Parts: sequence; C-alpha cells; structure tokens
Amino acid sequence: MNHLRHSGLPAAEQAAALKTILRADPIVWQALVLARDLDLPDWMIVSGAIYNSVWNSLTGKPPGHGINDIDLFYCDGADLSYEAEDAVIRRAVPHFERLPLPVEVRNQARVHLWYPDRFGRSCPAYRSSAEALGYFASRTHAVGVRLTPEDDLEIVAPFGLDDIFSFHITPNRVMDNRETHRIKGERAMRLWPQITVEPW
Repeated sequence: MNHLRHSGLPAAEQAAALKTILRADPIVWQALVLARDLDLPDWMIVSGAIYNSVWNSLTGKPPGHGINDIDLFYCDGADLSYEAEDAVIRRAVPHFERLPLPVEVRNQARVHLWYPDRFGRSCPAYRSSAEALGYFASRTHAVGVRLTPEDDLEIVAPFGLDDIFSFHITPNRVMDNRETHRIKGERAMRLWPQITVEPW
C-alpha cells in the first residue's frame, strides 16, 4: 500500500481524494450529515476527524483509529454569551448520541474571550470558522469540511492538503503554539509511524 500516492498531486486531485476518503468513512460521513441537520451558522467539522481519517484510510487503519473526538466549529457573533454557546452544546449532545465518538461544539466567535485564561496569551476575535483554522498550531491540521444541501463536500484548507497527503506535520508560526505543535506531532507519530514532524 503506497500511503503517499496522493502526495504532490495538483490541489484539485487532492481535494477529490479527500472527498472520496471521507465519503467512505462511516463515522465522519454520519457526523457530517448530523452536523448539517443541526444547521449552525458557518459550521464545519475540522481537524483530527478529517486528517486522521485520511491517514487511517491510506495506511489501512480502521475508521476512528486515533480520533478522540469530533470537533465541530460554528461562528455566531450575534450572541457572545457563555449561555448562548452552552445552549447549542446541550442541544448537540442528544443530536449526536448515535455517533461512536463525542462531538465537541465550539463557537469560534467566542474563542478570544476564554483563550487567554486557558493558554496565557491572547488570540484574535475570529470572524469566521475559516479564519480560526489559520491560527492552528500546525498548518497540516488546518482543514475543515462541511456538507452542502446537495450532498457535496466543501473543503476549507488555508494551507492546502499536501502536508496531510505527505504525512508531514508543519508548524504554523503565526502564534507561539510550539508546545501544542510538539505534543500533537509526537502523538501522531506514535499512531502513524509514517508521519514526520517539522520542528518548530
């Protein structure tokens, strides 16, 4: 099995390969369908559920291998209160109860309010879920997917998909997230030995 068979291909071919892999993954596909039904503003499933599913598919691992949860972003700047986000989170719990993995729902418009307390530094006030992807610790992880009403997959990948298909984790130095980059990289290499991690 050539796990690098999509590495270096044109962006359109990599996008097509990603869509094929995600449609074949029963966990991710069900999560996308359910997320669409939840109908949150500017929603997308991001990060681990996407790139880990690619690595599982290309290395013959079962669906869900190495995935702790499914991250569901949405962005709603109309109400930045904790209570509004909490209401969405509580509504999502029974909605996703059929999935074998927990779903973590977060309003990206609120991240700048709690980020300093959790990480000891500030972050921008994100105006969209796509903008939030641009601040991930590793460029490789910055990928999101949403399912359109026509059952097409819309991909948001500000740094492209080649790192994912090359099994290479590249730092994103827009913020000082070196520790997160290191921890996630070391974990990934334990789960998929084919991965290489570029040092910060």
